[in-house]
Amino acid sequence: MRIGELAARAGTTTRALRYYEARGLLPARRDGNGHRTYDEGDLRLLRQIRTLQDFGFELEETRPFVECLRAGHPEGDACPASLVVYRRKLAELDALVGELTAVRETVAGQLERAERARDALAADALVPGGPEPGCELGGSST
Repeated sequence: MRIGELAARAGTTTRALRYYEARGLLPARRDGNGHRTYDEGDLRLLRQIRTLQDFGFELEETRPFVECLRAGHPEGDACPASLVVYRRKLAELDALVGELTAVRETVAGQLERAERARDALAADALVPGGPEPGCELGGSST
């Protein structure tokens, strides 16, 4: 198949395919007329690359998986180098989850504090002669 058909079937652009070729991830085969030619194996490589990128892998991180596919492993992730990348990516994701959990706890604490402050102001407003409730977004009520 030609580059346009491969791009369409893989859900990408011809520009991306040329980039993958330049990076050595996609083979550069030419027919007698100089046109790039691809086969179903190339489509599998591209689908592997795209899936990994959808999961947040950098393009260079896909290389071991591509090489594993080229070596004949059906899923491209059974080779030692692919497993190393999986482990490293999981460690990165675990660190991000930890960071996001800490941020979430901070935001939840701020919300709880703000709600207590709002409730205290509302209670004070119910006392005769107490302050009138207001909101910095709504402006003053005077």
